[in-house]
Amino acid sequence: MKTPKIIFKNRLSFEEQVYNFFATISGLTVFVLKFFKEVFVPPYEIPQVKKHMDELGVKTFPIVSVTGFIIGLVLAMQTEPVLRTFGATDYLPGSVAVSVIRELGPVITALIFAGRVSSGIGAELGSMRVTEQIDAMEVSGVHPFKFLVVTRVIATTMVLPILTLYVDFIAMVGAYIAVAISSEMSLAYFSHSVVSALAFGDFLPAIAKTFVFGFIVGIVGSYKGFTAEGGTEGVGKASTTSIVIASLLILIFDMVLVKITLWLWPII
Repeated sequence: MKTPKIIFKNRLSFEEQVYNFFATISGLTVFVLKFFKEVFVPPYEIPQVKKHMDELGVKTFPIVSVTGFIIGLVLAMQTEPVLRTFGATDYLPGSVAVSVIRELGPVITALIFAGRVSSGIGAELGSMRVTEQIDAMEVSGVHPFKFLVVTRVIATTMVLPILTLYVDFIAMVGAYIAVAISSEMSLAYFSHSVVSALAFGDFLPAIAKTFVFGFIVGIVGSYKGFTAEGGTEGVGKASTTSIVIASLLILIFDMVLVKITLWLWPII
């Protein structure tokens, strides 16, 4: 697969920066189209998908657990004094739940996931590219794109929604601990308030967009690693730029998907 050659220098002119930007966008677009072309063609490499789901997903649980707990704890601690001013502390569980489920849980989990996973994929595939391991796979008859890229993108797409649901739950645990410390609200009342405040329309768009975020994390990391060049320096650039691009795309697509959700809200 031919991709536009990206310029690497210590200092780039404005024209070179613009060229690199459009080269990355065009190359990533071609890469995405090739993914959708290859994903439906056998063999499907199911064992590799399961392996990557374990490596990229299960091993991310510790960091997202801490992140989710702190999100819920801090959000409840910051919201409680404001609601107390208006005598509306009974609405605290519901307001925290809606904030976490709709926006904070999916987006922050995706950004944490991108920081850990996208950079790892970029570094791993980049190392294989510069050491000519991918070329050796092509010579030996193995389809490297199917084996290395498709399996990882499928794994990240499937595992991020699971991580998001887990983070949402942990965030609610952290929120209850913050509420329990500052007031005498019971767990039963807290749980009832959370369930009453949430609707199906809160869960469906939030979880649906995590599939998009997971795809972005996998495809960007794979693209930057698969097209890396320039030895160890190129591997480092592939790792760092994959985080930046994936995080930026997550925020952009989140903005677009939120707008689409608002349009479809009466239907949902």
